[in-house]
Amino acid sequence: MYHPTVSIHRSPPQSPRIWDITQALRPTLPVWPGDTPFSHRPRWTIGEGGAPVNVAAFETTTHAGTHADAPLHYDPAGLGAGEVNLDPYIGRCRVVDARGAGAVVTRAFLADRLANPPPRVLLRTYYAFPHDQWVSDFTAVAAETIDWLASLGVVLIGVDAPSLDPETSKTLDAHHAIRAHDMRILEGLVLDAIPPGDYELIALPLKLARLDSSPVRAILRELEPPPPLRGPPPPEGEEKGASLPLGVREVPPEGGMGANPRP
Repeated sequence: MYHPTVSIHRSPPQSPRIWDITQALRPTLPVWPGDTPFSHRPRWTIGEGGAPVNVAAFETTTHAGTHADAPLHYDPAGLGAGEVNLDPYIGRCRVVDARGAGAVVTRAFLADRLANPPPRVLLRTYYAFPHDQWVSDFTAVAAETIDWLASLGVVLIGVDAPSLDPETSKTLDAHHAIRAHDMRILEGLVLDAIPPGDYELIALPLKLARLDSSPVRAILRELEPPPPLRGPPPPEGEEKGASLPLGVREVPPEGGMGANPRP
């Protein structure tokens, strides 16, 4: 059984905290039924045949684990993973607890849970992420929900499920709603340890030319606190002494530089 570790990084001191929300690619990784499982083999091994290094080869589906669907996945004329604009995959996001939504996340379900969203929305639907088995009855996302999110300015939707559409769907309504609004998709996120709230998302697809999807290393980073509020600058030409109490002026002391307030 695979036992994932929750990666939370904070180094050096004062750096924002980082959460790793990526599945580990490994031979026991569940993949879509009938798709290519993950496998690897050594090509060279240190000490064998005089090899000075370890080098491995691996094979898997482009939709392995945590991945970004490219438009080419659902549009024959769409961009591949290596051609998409990277801006949607970096920036402020909101993690939303969508557990209990049922078979599909509807607009009505999200309406009370998502006010004024940032441009990226990540939905947690699993009570516990299924690292060791394929789950066919995962929670999908309604096309009307994607239309609504697009109307709010959302450019990327991410889910912990392996797809926005149900496993048995042949029409891919959610994916085609994404296509209609030129949005982007992340699937297979691991959000069990992430409290709902706003974060910075970084989840870049590999530059795989003309391929339909790409694994990503997805992380969330703690948002930097806003800078402290400062008062307006003094009017141009105003002397420093103007901020002293009434009746006090600032003059240089005899024989030296510096402030010497006198009544």
